[in-house]
Amino acid sequence: MATEITMPQLGESVTEGTISKWLVSPGDKVNKYDPIAEVMTDKVNAEIPSSYTGVIKELVVGEDETVEVGKVICLMEVEGQEQQQKGPENTSPKEQVQQEQQDDSAKMRYSPAVLKLSQEHNINLSQVHGSGKGGRITRKDILAIVEKGGQQPSPAPTPAKVEEPQTTTTEVKVDRKSTAQAQPVYTQQAGDIEIPVSGVRKAIAENLVRSKHEAPHAWMMVEVDVTKLVQYRNEQKAKFKATEGITLTFLPFFIKATVEALKEFPQINAMWAGDKIIQKKDVNISIAVATDDALFVPVIKQADQKSITGLATDIHNLAQKVRTGKMTSAEMQGGTFTVNNTGSFGSVLSTPIINHPQAAILSIESIVKRPVIVENDMIAIRSMVNLCLSLDHRVLDGLICGRFLARIKEKLEGFSPEHTSLY
Repeated sequence: MATEITMPQLGESVTEGTISKWLVSPGDKVNKYDPIAEVMTDKVNAEIPSSYTGVIKELVVGEDETVEVGKVICLMEVEGQEQQQKGPENTSPKEQVQQEQQDDSAKMRYSPAVLKLSQEHNINLSQVHGSGKGGRITRKDILAIVEKGGQQPSPAPTPAKVEEPQTTTTEVKVDRKSTAQAQPVYTQQAGDIEIPVSGVRKAIAENLVRSKHEAPHAWMMVEVDVTKLVQYRNEQKAKFKATEGITLTFLPFFIKATVEALKEFPQINAMWAGDKIIQKKDVNISIAVATDDALFVPVIKQADQKSITGLATDIHNLAQKVRTGKMTSAEMQGGTFTVNNTGSFGSVLSTPIINHPQAAILSIESIVKRPVIVENDMIAIRSMVNLCLSLDHRVLDGLICGRFLARIKEKLEGFSPEHTSLY
């Protein structure tokens, strides 16, 4: 009997994952802890290690398919398992065939891949003979029917054959309904390009839609004069590069001011949990890092305990790991508040979507020089930046968020080298 390998939980709030790439094929021998698949969730892109030593028998889930945590993704014949399953040594081939035909216990257990294919090609699963263990229907069985031109009409089944578990029937109906709603028919014109949606893009879309549907978003913005900060950073960046080996950007300064404000307003460092609000003890800052085709959100752990140099180092290291595909699951978990550096794209105003299940997200916009009225109604050229905050109105109100933004503004505008050290 083959052992079922299931989708592991790769994060505290992760409920499903997408197989982005299989690293094994049926018939491959794998050792315990060898990677068998690359899996992408809304939190992390990681490899699944094998829990056993054995031979891969069947890949139940195809690439780019999304399945819930705990669902079967492949079958493996575990090494030594056959010795534990002792049976009559003198069983004839004919008797073995009869035993296999009588074992129909898994016939009604359909994988997500089988359900999807059967719906796409209008195949009645109750009329399909499964070639898998216990009569289980595999993807190969469905594909074989499709290659033959589809399922042939058959006489109306007897009442005994019509009866199927209610959960299976319900799942099929719901999938058809959701597919019809989520995939409207669009008319394509000559020259249009059809781009398949990748697994990572699907996960991003699902997480953002969930956030917008569940959290009532509110938004506010403050304008900050960061002229002193810009001057200091420009004076220090060459020395910092030579000493630390990395570029001193503006982001660690903004994160430092943000985490200090979060310590003063812990209500912001929270999340909605249904019948309660959880105010987090640790201040873990999620930062958005973009690649050519995706957006990842690694986490700076205990950011309130780090200097500007420590924050700059963490930002650099996490960004490098994202862009080289070396990000681990642990480095994508535990965020309590998100800082998004949209200013790096030249943006001056944005309304970010909250990183579920956090209560708020702050966007740092582009620093631009503008004429500003200063003391004695004089006009001066100053370096100005907009800070844009999106908040979950179930958790937060405008009063506390307004005070929070005002405190960040005060810290940034009151910046001085004498009171703010890089180390």
